[in-house]
Amino acid sequence: MRFRDLLRVSVLLFGGTATALAVVSVVGAADEDTNTLVYVAAVWWCIASLVGLWLGRRLMTTPGIATLLLDAKKTNTLPELEPGTVLFNRLWPLIVLGIVSAILGFFVPQVPAIATGYCLLVALLWRNQSRAVEAIEGRDGVEFWLDRSSPLGRPRLLRLPGLRKIVPED
Repeated sequence: MRFRDLLRVSVLLFGGTATALAVVSVVGAADEDTNTLVYVAAVWWCIASLVGLWLGRRLMTTPGIATLLLDAKKTNTLPELEPGTVLFNRLWPLIVLGIVSAILGFFVPQVPAIATGYCLLVALLWRNQSRAVEAIEGRDGVEFWLDRSSPLGRPRLLRLPGLRKIVPED
């Protein structure tokens, strides 16, 4: 699976998880006697969204992604194409966060409210990362693919030859 595709899917899944957890939070807060949780959650979600928008505004890779790109192993062969396995291996913490927060939300509605803000923050922070990786790939004439690695370990990337983007000079 291409690395930039994983980044795109991650943004969508974090946004979807945030939406689902927000619904669980609101349903759980509706059972409370006061509206304090709703107001505090709304403020937290706004703060998380603003921070995510601010930190994710640039078209540069984050330091963690830049390190992954620099450490990519050069090869000429594509890895096995297993997008489902790769997605599960890389995004299992999001699955656990979503399921555990949703279950706890029916007993303690503050948990999914906090997790919603986190998911919003990450989704907005990573929204431009796939374009930044795509720009690097076009500049260097390479493609970055995910290599098979442990779900508990750091992801490993492969650097494959690709097509260089040639921009005409003005």
